[in-house]
Amino acid sequence: MEKPSNLLLKLSRQLFTDTGEQETFIHSLLTPKKFNPCILWTQEKPQTLPFETAPALSWQPHFIDRLSPTEKPGKHPLHEQGYYYCLDFSSVFAASSLLSIKEPVNIIFDMCAAPGGKSIFAWKSLQPQLLLCNEVISKRIGMLISNIKRCQIQPCAVLNRDPEFFGEIIPQTAQVVLVDAPCSGQSLIAKGEKADGCFHPVNINKNANRQKRIIANAAHIVAPQGYLAYTTCTYSPEENEKIGDWFISKFPHFQPQQIPHLTPHQSHLTDLACYRMWPHTGEGAGAFTILFKNTNSEPAKQLPSNFWDENSFRFINRTNAKNPLS
Repeated sequence: MEKPSNLLLKLSRQLFTDTGEQETFIHSLLTPKKFNPCILWTQEKPQTLPFETAPALSWQPHFIDRLSPTEKPGKHPLHEQGYYYCLDFSSVFAASSLLSIKEPVNIIFDMCAAPGGKSIFAWKSLQPQLLLCNEVISKRIGMLISNIKRCQIQPCAVLNRDPEFFGEIIPQTAQVVLVDAPCSGQSLIAKGEKADGCFHPVNINKNANRQKRIIANAAHIVAPQGYLAYTTCTYSPEENEKIGDWFISKFPHFQPQQIPHLTPHQSHLTDLACYRMWPHTGEGAGAFTILFKNTNSEPAKQLPSNFWDENSFRFINRTNAKNPLS
């Protein structure tokens, strides 16, 4: 095992007071392991599953299967045919806060959608009338559209605009808004991938400032009594718990929601209702999730009719669509 950097040592001390847990956390990053791959069924499961599965957790939705670490579902013909989407359990953990939403959902808006896993999870679990997937980075749009088409997610539209654009033109319209925020990506290390500079304070602060801007614009889109889910795949508190603190200080009508099935994963770094997956627990490389509710009670607004004429719009799996809500 390589020697941990000073920045990693500093982060471990920031996250854990117990020296034993600091060492276990560091070890999990410097000696990556294979975690259980997962598949999200978008079509009906075959009667005989083509993979060896791991035991399901008590809260695991019926459309998710955890597989043996040796399975490679992306190479199976059913994947190409769009029967399922491949994702890791950290993503399932983060998106699972949506399972606590019981109200009918007209519109789901995913602000940072590529490659599409959490969008598809939200669509499958909440069955909205319309899924809007935005991705600001143009080179990631192709991957997003490909996954949405392959998995036959509909009705769905893909957009490519800055978050500020939507905060201005479609305020208070979406019952659920997702912000899977761009982050320093520290959990990639636990999977044996590269994330250069992910522990450096400059990189962390840069991401935190960007996250604040995105989630602030996302807040304007959430309909009264709607929800905003904020998730990351990184460990630094500046990008997680401290974003939650900052957000409710700026938008006090948004309140974090208790997620009963995630109670054992409550973050020990704050009193806010937010939840962590750590790489040394063995279930996944790491994730953070918090679900806010807009407690305002005025009526939700409708999407403006000219919204469908924006040239950034691209409908998926729906031909000649003008307004899927009509």
